[in-house]
Amino acid sequence: MSEVATLGGGCFWCLEAVYDDLKGVQKVVSGYSGGHVANPTYKQVTSKTTGHAEVVQVTYDPAVVSFADLLDVFFTIHDPTTLNRQGADVGPQYRSAIYYHDDAQKQIAEEKLAEYNASGIWDNPIVTEVAALDTFYIAEDYHQDYYKNNPHAGYCRVVIAPKVAKFRQKFMTQLKA
Repeated sequence: MSEVATLGGGCFWCLEAVYDDLKGVQKVVSGYSGGHVANPTYKQVTSKTTGHAEVVQVTYDPAVVSFADLLDVFFTIHDPTTLNRQGADVGPQYRSAIYYHDDAQKQIAEEKLAEYNASGIWDNPIVTEVAALDTFYIAEDYHQDYYKNNPHAGYCRVVIAPKVAKFRQKFMTQLKA
């Protein structure tokens, strides 16, 4: 039986590219969550007026990869200590967020936050938002599989490729064949 996780860690293209390579992940969809406007467009979200974060919904097989494993990847591929920012991407749509689907995910997210805050990996405290998933809106078609479809685009080469490489190096044994 599959489960779903909804995560925001900056540009959804970055998260999608990484989770697509993770063993046990069946599907990754880019979209928007955490806002107050129904059916937002990318243009609306990037105007910083809808309250949405760019997120991915990750459908996965918990017998192969756990929610905790997904969060370990999540905390490796973005900086959870920068409020409303990932690198040069600035705005509330780029916030670090875990939108839990049930109480078990909420508990695991809170435990992982405590674990990573205590680890001393980062100089600053984690600012990742943990909130119940309200609604997920699928992003426009051209955002889906963006890295896979545009590997030579500037943003993909400069921003996404290094994150994918870092993930592949650290999680080598968990890559899809």
